[in-house]
Amino acid sequence: MEHIFFSTTFIILISIYLIFLIAGKWSTFEKAGEKGWKSLIPIYNTIIILKMVGKPWWWVLLYITPVGIVIHIMVSHLLSQSFGQGLIYTIGLYFFSPVFYLLIGFKKSIEYVGPEGIV
Repeated sequence: MEHIFFSTTFIILISIYLIFLIAGKWSTFEKAGEKGWKSLIPIYNTIIILKMVGKPWWWVLLYITPVGIVIHIMVSHLLSQSFGQGLIYTIGLYFFSPVFYLLIGFKKSIEYVGPEGIV
């Protein structure tokens, strides 16, 4: 009986996580001038994020190399900078993606400045 409780709890928590992540990414994409549905397609959404931060599409291939984690951190930092944010948002996007995508997507004071706005 306990395993049913834990399985149900796990499914509910994963569902909440995914709902927040989808809503946050969708709104972040739209704020950057992209269609929100593009955030739903695996790999393609990474290509769009790379476009948003001014990097070429083929960087998506670097994610499957041993330096993939470093690339992800770099892209997270470039994404936070593309929205005029700094290190705190980089850390947040890396470790707490749903929350920070929601902040970027829905917070009125955060605007997309694009890769041109990266200092």
